[in-house]
Amino acid sequence: MAFPVTDTLRRNLYPELEAYASGWMQTDSIHEIYYEESGNPHGVPVIVLHGGPGGAVNPGMRRYFDPAKYRIVMFDQRGCGLSRPNASLEDNTTWDLVADIERLREMLGIDKWVVFGGSWGSTLSMTYAIKHPDRCLALILRGIFLLTKKELHWFYQDGASMIFPDAWERFLAPIPEAERGDLMAAYNKRLLGDDVEERNRCAVAWSSWEGETVSVQGPSGKPDKFAEPEFAVAFARIENWYFTNGGFFDSEHWILENIETIRHIPCWIAQGRFDVVTPISGAWSLHRAWPEAKLDIVGDAGHASSEPGIIDSLIRGTDWAAGL
Repeated sequence: MAFPVTDTLRRNLYPELEAYASGWMQTDSIHEIYYEESGNPHGVPVIVLHGGPGGAVNPGMRRYFDPAKYRIVMFDQRGCGLSRPNASLEDNTTWDLVADIERLREMLGIDKWVVFGGSWGSTLSMTYAIKHPDRCLALILRGIFLLTKKELHWFYQDGASMIFPDAWERFLAPIPEAERGDLMAAYNKRLLGDDVEERNRCAVAWSSWEGETVSVQGPSGKPDKFAEPEFAVAFARIENWYFTNGGFFDSEHWILENIETIRHIPCWIAQGRFDVVTPISGAWSLHRAWPEAKLDIVGDAGHASSEPGIIDSLIRGTDWAAGL
């Protein structure tokens, strides 16, 4: 069912929380995955899947969960954050990440867990659940992204550009006019090229475009990780790599085609009405295919997990899942 937020007393984040364990997990490849645990070691296990692909976890993500009720597991996906090697595209596909999630679950001795993810994290959450439905207690999703050509065209070619034309000009700047008919391909050539200076410049432009459009308020004017080359290179290379390869799915609509596999799993979806990065049309398509999931449309929010309405919805979602 879909329902709007009506409670004027919005929930806020839980207090800051330190991790009680962390380390690196070796995969079946060159990659070592950074992970950490916080909260209650005997609580409801939850795995936090960050966005991008190419993003990273941060301490603020722990605050969406009641630390007395949850055992919070977070990790940086292949090639990003503290995982090693940084920005590597080798053996870096959706299916490799799904395998990493399962390997981490087994290593930590967890039978089933809540799966929490926003944006690309929602894509990965649903993909993992479809492959391993018996390991999922519930799903909590934000900013639904089905990784369709329509969604990618909207954000990287024609659509979001009409809402943020100022930021769009900065996104276009590194690409010659003759190559602007396929911006994802033009960026791919440069992000994977040998010219380090050009790669870094394009990485910052690619990453900053997303950073400037995540909130309904637009750029905050504060220091932004999306504009930092160290973050931007991994973020842009990995994100573009996944998107130009269609997420490595067998078909464009793979998630919706397989949604019957997970319709029995309790699910909460927080979706901003004015989300420009992952428009609400994706969440509505998912809602039509999965009517049992709780779709919470936040009427005054965009894409960012830091917006008050999204925080409120996600906190209500995690509290709901803890009581299942």
